[in-house]
Amino acid sequence: MATKIPVFSMEKKKLSERAMPPQFSEAYRPDLIRRAVVALQSAARQRYGTFPEAGQRHSAETSKRRHDYRGTYGQGISRVKRKILSRRGSRMGWVGALTPQTRGGRRAHPPRAEKNFEKKLNKKENRKAIRSAMAATLNHAMVAHRGHHIPAEYPFILDKSLEQLKTTKEVHAALSTLGFGEELQRSLLKKIRAGIGKLRGRRYKKKKGLLLVVGDEASSVCKAARNIPGIDVVPVRAVNAELLAPGTMPGRVTLWTEQALEVLEKEKLFI
Repeated sequence: MATKIPVFSMEKKKLSERAMPPQFSEAYRPDLIRRAVVALQSAARQRYGTFPEAGQRHSAETSKRRHDYRGTYGQGISRVKRKILSRRGSRMGWVGALTPQTRGGRRAHPPRAEKNFEKKLNKKENRKAIRSAMAATLNHAMVAHRGHHIPAEYPFILDKSLEQLKTTKEVHAALSTLGFGEELQRSLLKKIRAGIGKLRGRRYKKKKGLLLVVGDEASSVCKAARNIPGIDVVPVRAVNAELLAPGTMPGRVTLWTEQALEVLEKEKLFI
């Protein structure tokens, strides 16, 4: 990785060069990145479970003793909890209930809502994973291998004028000028045919595209770029492993602004 990265304007003119903060010198650790992404995904997983009384709201009771009324002794039937639908003398119209193998009974091993899916990760490991994923965004070969269409000059930093863009049209034009026109086309919604496994019922799929890291969440570009398919805009303080490496795969094409790097260096984030 180069020690200094060029700083470009919105017109793709080289303005200067800038040394990257020490966070970008972290070694490549795909194992830590995977663990950090999985931990985020597990924390966002919604709990689910069956109703605790499902299948057990019947008045079903039987006796196994010899002389008890409504008993199953001597009837030649299994010892399953049963409810009576009809009766004629001592003959009962039994129907099984409550037990898992009966119609309308409870499930044998239902999912329980109290189960905790969250996976823990140490703070230092999480920070190290974020630094490693940040360093991977500056690796041209790794970003290209992930499937992104990037210009030959990548990686580069953008000046502060990016954060002043106010409309989606301006952001789209600026990214096209910088050489990301093919990447914007790649991230468009694509219609898929029905019936392909997990995609059943989902009419469209969208690929992950550019990640714009800005210095402040109040920047106008955060609102201007959010309607472009595939693009994520995030303040540098909110960067995490899943944004930098979607699907646990490092090397997402990322554009850092000068202001974001200043905040990263001044506040010593993720160290």
